Amino acid sequence: MSTLEFNNQLFSLNSSLNAFAYNLTKNSQEAQDLYQETAFRAISNREKFNPGTNFKAWMFTIMKNIFINQYRKKQKANTVIDKTENLFYLNSGKNVIRNEADTNIALKELHQMIDDMDDSLKIPFQLHYDGFKYQEISEKLDLPLGTVKSRIFFARKALKQKIKNLYGDYHTIRMSLTA
Repeated sequence: MSTLEFNNQLFSLNSSLNAFAYNLTKNSQEAQDLYQETAFRAISNREKFNPGTNFKAWMFTIMKNIFINQYRKKQKANTVIDKTENLFYLNSGKNVIRNEADTNIALKELHQMIDDMDDSLKIPFQLHYDGFKYQEISEKLDLPLGTVKSRIFFARKALKQKIKNLYGDYHTIRMSLTA
């Protein structure tokens, strides 16, 4: 089989292979990666294809095998092997005591910041935080939809500024925690 014939057959299977890749991965980006890897392997191993056999089945087999190998690789990467005596590392996580004091203090401070806001911003923001949709808030408060959206936006903006004033820049905080 010539290179041109091979490439034409590969091109004619493009949509079928993409659909099969998506069916395997359930993610469009991963499906595109799987298709590209399959096409690369098929082209680089073109001489291994036996003319007169089912080209489509050959391509689908390559794709399926690549997918299975990648899946197994991911599973291995998530496996922890503990070679210490008495499985110290695996068993050490059972008795972890968490201290959530910092989180609780920050949460209290955040609630206080919200309480300190003007009611015109606080009420729509809290309703949105509680899961109400913009339209529901608009109807409940008898305000235009655009007003509700802008008040929630300004409430978020004010909270971000208060947090930045209290804790500084996120990058600065992050750097001090890692040092």
